[in-house]
Amino acid sequence: MVSSEYERRIAARFASFDQDGSGCIDREDFSAAAKAVLAEFGVPARSDKGQALYAGAEAFWQGMAGMADRDGDQRITREEFVNGAVKRLRDNPERFAEIARPFLHAALAVADADADGRATVADTARVLRVFHVPEEVARTAAAALDTDGDDRIGEAEIVPALARYFTVPE
Repeated sequence: MVSSEYERRIAARFASFDQDGSGCIDREDFSAAAKAVLAEFGVPARSDKGQALYAGAEAFWQGMAGMADRDGDQRITREEFVNGAVKRLRDNPERFAEIARPFLHAALAVADADADGRATVADTARVLRVFHVPEEVARTAAAALDTDGDDRIGEAEIVPALARYFTVPE
């Protein structure tokens, strides 16, 4: 049984996806997130990195909609988010990682100034800010992702961390 505390915490995470604050998550929220990440780093939408980010955002949307959009209206309400996707993903966080990976991979590439496959802690925090994470929380979260203390965060660190964030109530 999923606790009401768990549902409350997960519902609060809904806002990370609801870019326009409409109370629903839709394809445009994922496109807006991609656009905001590109703007934050000054990367053109028509570049290879920009196109990869938009493709990753679309894949992420399709995966979320497939799990959560119970009524097929191409919008995920907070209730659908909590009762649909999250309950399915709670027992299988790897599934969340699977649908998020293309977007996260592309977002890291945008934030990766030296093209070594990893972004700095500061640049990772900048990406988190795009998702309405408060500045201090974004800095703390990004620093926590840097498990080896080298000031660099790669896909192997961020994908499972994001899956835990959206599927584990702590």
